[in-house]
Amino acid sequence: MGVDEVKVTSDPSGSRPRARPQSVFHSIKFFVLCHSLLQLAQLLVSGYMKSSISTIERRYGLSSQKSGLLAAFNEVGNTILIIFVSFFGSRVHRPRFIGGGAVLAGLASLLMALPHFLSGLYDYSSHTSSASSHNSTGLCQSTIDFSTSSSNQSCSRQQSPAQERVYPLLLLAQLLLGVAAVPIQPFGISYIDDHASKRNSPLYLGIVFAVTSIGPALGFITGSLMLRFYVDFDKLSTDEIRLDSRDLRWVGAWWLGFLVASGLLFLAALPYLFFPRVMPREDGADDAESKPDEQQQTNPLQHLSLVQFLKSFPRIALRTLQSPIFLLVVLAQVNLAALLAGLATFMAKFIERQFSQTIPFSTMMIGGVGIPMAVLGAILGGVLMRRLNLSVSGASKLCTIAILLCVFSSVPLLLIGCSTQRVAGVFPPDPDALSCSSSCGCPQDVFNPVCGSDGVEFRSPCHAGCNVVEMANHKVTNYTECRCVPGLGHAAPGTCGSGCAHLLRPFMVLLGITSFIASFSQTPSYIMILRTVPTEDKSFAVGVQYMLFRVLAFMPGPVLYGSVIDTTCLLWGRKCDKQTSCLYYNLDRFRQRFLGLQVVFVCGGLLCFLLTIVVLRRTTRRQEPEEDRKGEYELVTEQKTPAPSSRGTEEKGMKT
Repeated sequence: MGVDEVKVTSDPSGSRPRARPQSVFHSIKFFVLCHSLLQLAQLLVSGYMKSSISTIERRYGLSSQKSGLLAAFNEVGNTILIIFVSFFGSRVHRPRFIGGGAVLAGLASLLMALPHFLSGLYDYSSHTSSASSHNSTGLCQSTIDFSTSSSNQSCSRQQSPAQERVYPLLLLAQLLLGVAAVPIQPFGISYIDDHASKRNSPLYLGIVFAVTSIGPALGFITGSLMLRFYVDFDKLSTDEIRLDSRDLRWVGAWWLGFLVASGLLFLAALPYLFFPRVMPREDGADDAESKPDEQQQTNPLQHLSLVQFLKSFPRIALRTLQSPIFLLVVLAQVNLAALLAGLATFMAKFIERQFSQTIPFSTMMIGGVGIPMAVLGAILGGVLMRRLNLSVSGASKLCTIAILLCVFSSVPLLLIGCSTQRVAGVFPPDPDALSCSSSCGCPQDVFNPVCGSDGVEFRSPCHAGCNVVEMANHKVTNYTECRCVPGLGHAAPGTCGSGCAHLLRPFMVLLGITSFIASFSQTPSYIMILRTVPTEDKSFAVGVQYMLFRVLAFMPGPVLYGSVIDTTCLLWGRKCDKQTSCLYYNLDRFRQRFLGLQVVFVCGGLLCFLLTIVVLRRTTRRQEPEEDRKGEYELVTEQKTPAPSSRGTEEKGMKT
């Protein structure tokens, strides 16, 4: 051994080739690559869930409030467990915990898709699809009891135990997805910061954030692709599929993306089984020796027991919330987070209804325009703050200006849209509108919309009084001899639409601008939080911040938006004497209340940032001139100093 060591040291040129090759799992660069891919897959599931929520709502007859609760339920498990991340920190084998979280997320994704395999075929209109062959197209008939037996058979399938367990299964899957996400990002960030060099740590973390920011957009784009396939394409032949994606009854293959995401998560989890608990630091012994001291300074919680930690958490959280700047900035961020949570969940549904677009196309608009513009705004906000070398006061002014501009760009969105198309017996309300088809015996729960040649929409060919159907290639092309349609008496299958398709382009331009401007405040507001709390409380401060996000924004936001949307419903669907999802909305109220809630949250954020400026000015006036200048200088120089201790502290704060 000694001879070999002498040979190695005496022959510098040959020392590297003869050195024992280091495993790729001892490279922090490889860990950064693996963690970027894992977070990309994890956030792809989150984005895909948001893109599929309106389809799941239609498939299983949920109200918007229920679908909003489903979308937000993953935050429940996350919120309950996230505070323990601060305690466990580096006490556990972080790579294995991350891998375990990834495996659990993969299993939860499989559980999300399970209801499709437990349920029967999608019965989009029981009376037109399962009635007798004489009325398989839902035409006007003189008898009223033709579909009783078939309807009872359909209801028995709908009320099967498997069907009734669908919603609890979906909630459980969302809960597990939230639990699985707890260790992935905090432990990954802290592991990178602990083992990367001081110089490269910010670069590696920037790469992780940049890659993972693509995840939600990729989820929406994946949703757009998957929802182009019919939900039961695996159970039916092509000839048996009678709907197309423009039909209001269309349900895409929402479950397919969860299977794909599950496979990606399982693959991404594999490398974490082989990463060591501690790996060599990148730039040698000097850096490694300085690290323990730094950890002791920045994370004093490592010496507390679990009971001591739980006792100290409320006390330090209360002390942190007593800082007016911290509280105001977090409340501003909560307003913007609630706005984001609601829009991400229901904006695709709004575009579909308001502008008469298909669900896949509406989803693509969010993933291809809205989210990328928000990511770009967040990046440029950080660049602008660094370029201008802003202090805390300057950051508060930048946030205020950004949100003020956001108000000006979001208010015009309220004016872009059209009223609900005329639907006989539904909008405008007219009890005599369907007297012409009263003798047809139309089932009250049938939904197979047709558009009359006079531009009036009917819930079904039966409600339009149609007697003849024209078909080509096993698909309906036209209905004729319709009693309730004046003139030619023709009706085309499908909805008449709102007539607002031409307004989609200006709407998306304004929405993209609003997303871009609003996200400008993300980085400056985050820096304000880190600069206005004591160093020893930074980890707790960020932990409290994210917990408030979940409790006040991410959990109630989608439920609130869903409840508001439900108040605009004109006609609820019914199946087996139970209320299902909404069939028609009052589009004016939908637009005003849905986007009006967005304006309310933006104004709430603006008010909080304005109060932040006021508090900072009052604090400055109370200080002595010398102390005032010194304090401002310190805040600015904190940005200039490249010392990674500040950076490491900020990034370690994200562990909570």
